[in-house]
Amino acid sequence: MQKLSVIAAAAALLAGCTMEPHYQRPAAPVSQDFPQGGVYATQPGATGNSGQPGRSANGVAATDIGWRDFFVDPRLQQLVEIALKNNRDLRVSVLNVEAARAQYQITRSALFPAVDAVGKDSRTRVPRDLQTTPNNPYSLYNVGLQASWEIDFWGRIRSLKDQALAQYLSTAQARKAAEISLVSQVADQYLTMLADDDLLKVTQDTLKTAQDSYNITKAQFDTGTGTELDVRQAQTVVENAQADLQSQMRARAQAENALVLLIGEPLPADLPQGLPLDSQNLLADIPEGLPSDLLTRRPDIMEAEQNLLAANANIGAARAAFFPKVSLTAAFGTESLSLGGLFKAGTAAWSFAPQITMPIFEGGANIANLDLAHVQKRIEIANYEKAIQSAFREVADGLAARGTYDQQIQALQRSTFANQRGLDLSELRYKNGVDSYLPVLAAQTSLYSAQRSLVAARLGRETNLVDLYRALGGGWIEHAGETPRPADAPVDYGAASAPAAASAPAATAG
Repeated sequence: MQKLSVIAAAAALLAGCTMEPHYQRPAAPVSQDFPQGGVYATQPGATGNSGQPGRSANGVAATDIGWRDFFVDPRLQQLVEIALKNNRDLRVSVLNVEAARAQYQITRSALFPAVDAVGKDSRTRVPRDLQTTPNNPYSLYNVGLQASWEIDFWGRIRSLKDQALAQYLSTAQARKAAEISLVSQVADQYLTMLADDDLLKVTQDTLKTAQDSYNITKAQFDTGTGTELDVRQAQTVVENAQADLQSQMRARAQAENALVLLIGEPLPADLPQGLPLDSQNLLADIPEGLPSDLLTRRPDIMEAEQNLLAANANIGAARAAFFPKVSLTAAFGTESLSLGGLFKAGTAAWSFAPQITMPIFEGGANIANLDLAHVQKRIEIANYEKAIQSAFREVADGLAARGTYDQQIQALQRSTFANQRGLDLSELRYKNGVDSYLPVLAAQTSLYSAQRSLVAARLGRETNLVDLYRALGGGWIEHAGETPRPADAPVDYGAASAPAAASAPAATAG
């Protein structure tokens, strides 16, 4: 047993030794700053989309703004709350974290000795010349404890543990990214429904106006004061509006179906009254910060870095495979030729069997595994850099859109007013016999197009603000000022929840 103590002490001294390469975070392959000038130079302040004073973020970063503070529509707030409880994709993400936690604990357990209670009964026959017992064949009964332990001199098991830990943390960040994405998806889909409602109203108003014009031209034709050409021109507007109405009704129903899928249940009947599309009053002046801030604010980037750390740790395990494996097996118990004599005096037995296994010829497997580990690390470096580039592009796109939508909407509002005034004048001239019906037709078509473009621009502005909030890392906390949850925090889903007693791994830093 003294030898075992010496070996255990040596193992303890080498416990921190691994062959993992020194990790160095790759440089961010993007500019040090977001684009400047042009469309980026006209970022909005705390104003609504109509130029009226609105709410301000007051310089607070997106990650510190709760989604209940970003959204003011009570109906949307409740829909987000329902989705966070019911969405099945998010539930799978949480369960994946539980699975990764269990896998980490399985891998980590290999660092400790395994102790088992063993009971055996063996029947043996030996050659007569080697016989030492009165019976041949004879039975041998054994009961006791058996322990086995691989001493991790070269850090192979430790590297595998580090790899499993990084994979667990990566899965936790993936869950966080999924939750943030769900918040923005619900908001985008809800805003799309509001836009569909506005388009339906525009189309219905256009259809009513067109129908009234058609009735007038038809009556004039029936009395001989109008032409069939005017009737047919008026009819085209009616039929086109009728076709658009059916299309908009279909789009509205499908948008609601998509929202139902996101929240995981039918729309509740007791939802609070919502706000119209042009009154959402989202925070439009959230500061973008620097591209380097995204490394700590975007969970998808942190997920990619944890995958890179896992690949780096795997290299250590592949390197350690070239060196000897030292394992200890020990047993202590009682042994007897008869079952009844197992616990009599003089039946104590023990064994101690150190073993060293040195790889000599593996058919190139160890070399190939090391080459594969290096290739996988290069792949994860590329994935990490791509995650940074994608995040940079999402924020830059959002800033470009945020710098142009307000002016676009204001121009479309003026265009809509001008088209409405043009239609009124065209109808007046037609009724007084100054012009044919063609100018009226053109004015109706132009107004309808301008109204649809205005709704689309309003939707684009609101969804862009939501997506920019997500791209900057917002949506993880519910209320501004609260302490963010850990990415691997358990979630209570009631009867379908993940086990509330599950805890994070004992070690989270390597």
